[in-house]
Amino acid sequence: MDGTETRQRRAGELGLRYTLSTGRLPRASEDGPLSVPESQRVSPKPLGTELSRETALSIGLQVIVPFMFAGLGLSGAGILLSYFQGKKLRGFSCELTRSPCGVFPETAFTLTCQITVPLLLSGLGMMTAGLLMNTIQHWPVFMEVKDLLTLVPPLVGLKGNLEMTLASRLSTAANTGQMDDPREQHGVISSNLALIQVQATVVGFLAPLAALLLGALSTGELDFEKVKLLCASSVITAFLAAFALGMLMVCIVIGARKLGVNPDNIATPIAASLGDLITLSILAFFSSFFYKHKAEQQSTSGLECSDTGTVSVSALGPAPYHPGSCLPPPIFNSMGDSQSSYSRYLTPLVCIGLMALTPVWVLIARKNPPIVKILKFGWFPIILAMVISSFGGLILNKTISKEQYKGMAIFTPIICGVGGNLVAIQTSRISTYLHMWSTPGVLPLWMKKFWPNPCSTFCTSEINSMSARVLLFLVIPGHLIFLYVIYLVEGHLVPNSKTFVVFYLLAGLIQVTILLYLAEVMVRLTWHQALDPDNHCIPYLTGLGDLLGTGLLALCFLISWLLSEAELDGILEPASGPP
Repeated sequence: MDGTETRQRRAGELGLRYTLSTGRLPRASEDGPLSVPESQRVSPKPLGTELSRETALSIGLQVIVPFMFAGLGLSGAGILLSYFQGKKLRGFSCELTRSPCGVFPETAFTLTCQITVPLLLSGLGMMTAGLLMNTIQHWPVFMEVKDLLTLVPPLVGLKGNLEMTLASRLSTAANTGQMDDPREQHGVISSNLALIQVQATVVGFLAPLAALLLGALSTGELDFEKVKLLCASSVITAFLAAFALGMLMVCIVIGARKLGVNPDNIATPIAASLGDLITLSILAFFSSFFYKHKAEQQSTSGLECSDTGTVSVSALGPAPYHPGSCLPPPIFNSMGDSQSSYSRYLTPLVCIGLMALTPVWVLIARKNPPIVKILKFGWFPIILAMVISSFGGLILNKTISKEQYKGMAIFTPIICGVGGNLVAIQTSRISTYLHMWSTPGVLPLWMKKFWPNPCSTFCTSEINSMSARVLLFLVIPGHLIFLYVIYLVEGHLVPNSKTFVVFYLLAGLIQVTILLYLAEVMVRLTWHQALDPDNHCIPYLTGLGDLLGTGLLALCFLISWLLSEAELDGILEPASGPP
């Protein structure tokens, strides 16, 4: 019975649908399974009887009346807006104190206060690095292996290519709320640290090759022993410096976030404050260590005793043993042979061991999808920045030992570091600004021009223009403080003429002005291409900062020396003339 009713009900539904679609009831079949009782049949109804009643007049009346009421409301809103234009609404104020993700409100004063102290601390670190460089340039390894001086700017520039880029990425992640969750914070930190270890190892291996190539092009000589020493020193320096500074950057960003300070303003200067000193110290220590073992290898392969009792290296192999001579007995020569073998393979083993760790860092970095993209496509900016810095190192190598460039080693880390710090701050701030208020590939309306007017970069009320002015105004006071401290500590090693001071300050101002404008241009171009400015702009800009700083500094020394020589000639000519 239930089954019969169900079939009848379904048939009624089918009949209803058929009726609505054709206007006639279906005929029952002969066996009767699809027949429908009279009580359940629905009379046919013409299609669209309700719709046919709507005419153009009725539709117009139904639409016009609500439209008129909406128009009256909009007109009233326009009248109120026109009345209150330029006036303050009583009792109403709207102020953005902090976005949900976490950018703190900033004025020119707070920005200056947050940047000045880290910048001065970084200046002290760079001055210490300059004094250290002025000392180590006279060490035997730097006197014999001149290409080490060419290697200094690329390795020191790694703080801009890697550590400052890391600080900018972490600052952007912190300001956009990506590090609020502890699990997400751990993933971001571990993947970023693994990334810079991969980058440091690869760049540390390529930097000495670029230095040797530039040195070979300028001198026409290439020594394979120098290749091993330079590669081992560079790789281990880049590896250890990246690890130490990377951990420091993580602590600074997390601490600044908890203290309510914008990490964009303090992370990069603090990275530079210890970056130069740590990198130069590690490079000097390990290059001297490998040079010492190289000398021991040569001494065990062939020694000669002179009449004065000094020991010299012989290219003909070990000399025979004679009683009373200064040479050790033959038993010690066998020990020397084993030590020579150890020293011979020390530098290749260091390079191979550190390069073998690269797959481990890659596996850790692959856990974060944005880092995977950097691993695939982020090599070109770093390598090109390293090449640009190598040209600055070539300028340093050619000028540092000449008398007219006395003091070049002290001022090079300072002028390069100040420019790199300031442009890294500005780049990180603009990148954070775009991450907060736009999406990759889409520039805000007021930033549509790829090549903006320089006046709009420095002279408008926009937040990035204000920060550019603050950074530019810090150049002259910062360099004056650094100059004063240098003259107090090592005044006899640097030029003390007012002409040099004026040209030095002018060079620093020109360098930072060019870099800040290029930062605005490059950030817009990279953002328009849907690329992250934190990863693509800072390496280029710090590399250009090294090249501009070294070149302008050498020009300052040269002009100051030429003017002093001309002044001296002008004084001597009247004195040598007739009375």
